[in-house]
Amino acid sequence: MQKAVIMDDQAIRRALTRIAHEIIERNKGIDDVVLVGIKTRGEFLAKRLAERIENIEGKAVKVGDIDITLYRDDLKVKTENLEPELKGTDIPDITNQKVILVDDVLYTGRTVRAAMDAVMDLGRPASIQLAVLIDRGHRELPIRADFVGKNVPTSNTEIITASLAEVDGTDEVSIHEK
Repeated sequence: MQKAVIMDDQAIRRALTRIAHEIIERNKGIDDVVLVGIKTRGEFLAKRLAERIENIEGKAVKVGDIDITLYRDDLKVKTENLEPELKGTDIPDITNQKVILVDDVLYTGRTVRAAMDAVMDLGRPASIQLAVLIDRGHRELPIRADFVGKNVPTSNTEIITASLAEVDGTDEVSIHEK
């Protein structure tokens, strides 16, 4: 299984800094903005974005994380009659807020759809935007990212793996064949 690194730690850092600037610009500041990381890696990317935004704007942005396990459309297939493992959700009030969902890799769009359903069950945001580190294409649902670290056209036989220091001990994005 041949693996090629397509983003190292510096490229990830630069992409997140650019996304932070784009979020501030598009939303005309960070008032009424809430970053919501999709567990697991999106949670840590959201925290990193919040740090960058605070460094740029001089004030903190609200951050939360969401567990979409119960909202997945493949739950019955994945769990094979086992109880799903819940990781918990921790989100500030999102009513009338601009919610920015944060995830590592955008592929079919099903994870984002599940996250939007979860967010809507928690309140009525003014809007929902999407920030991803990698957009690899192959959408099955009409979902697109508002903020993208890197577009990586892939085939269905390729796998994109985003590794983050908080979870995996290293920061890199790699591509390899199934």
